[in-house]
Amino acid sequence: MRDRGLEQAIDVAGGVGALARKIGISQPSLSNWTRVPAERVIAIEQITGIDRAILRPDLYRQPVGEVDAARGREYMLLGVLLRRAPDARLLNQLRSIRADASPLGIAHASLADAAAAANADRVEREFFDLFIGIGRGELLPYASYYLTGFLHERPLARLRDDLARMGIVRAEDEIEPEDHAAVLCEIMAGIAGGQFDCPAGADRHFFDRHLSPWVGRFFADLENAKAADFYRHVARVGRTFMQIETEAFALTE
Repeated sequence: MRDRGLEQAIDVAGGVGALARKIGISQPSLSNWTRVPAERVIAIEQITGIDRAILRPDLYRQPVGEVDAARGREYMLLGVLLRRAPDARLLNQLRSIRADASPLGIAHASLADAAAAANADRVEREFFDLFIGIGRGELLPYASYYLTGFLHERPLARLRDDLARMGIVRAEDEIEPEDHAAVLCEIMAGIAGGQFDCPAGADRHFFDRHLSPWVGRFFADLENAKAADFYRHVARVGRTFMQIETEAFALTE
């Protein structure tokens, strides 16, 4: 199977034969490629205009900018807090979370104040009531449930197809399906923060397909959940950050 960079180069060049002619090799030789060979990257970049970081992200990974690094940290924070209740150590760290006068900074300040007032045992019970429960929690943080009303439905299948194409493999010890809000935030953290070898624009594609259609409703529900106390502030951070992501991606259209 050809990787995404090679497929793009072939499409831009006008087909396998056209690309082969332009770089001076036979069509059968190029047909056997699964990715652009290292020694051909620069030539194909010049011919097609496709950046070398897209053609071979393993060799020419684009440096992660300050903004994307910060986005990655924000997604990871949400992933950590949605996966399990924070212990006393994490609550202590959250008390000093950076805040400013921006909407997200104000949400951070609210979370820091909530962490300062929180008790780890009470937050653990709150997490249980919200997401686990006896039988089920107050909320089900899964894309399939929010989009279809059932678990393990078509949204999860589409997500798994996209992850396979991106080369992102499920961890062996992962117990949650991939469309859990925590897992999706962790994946976005890896894409935005540069831990995954993904082409430019992969973060927007993933966000539009797997987060945007439902995650805003989830954070709104979490913010208004009966059992939510500490997690109301987590929800405020999540809702605010997802609004910022949505607006930022819209500006690139």
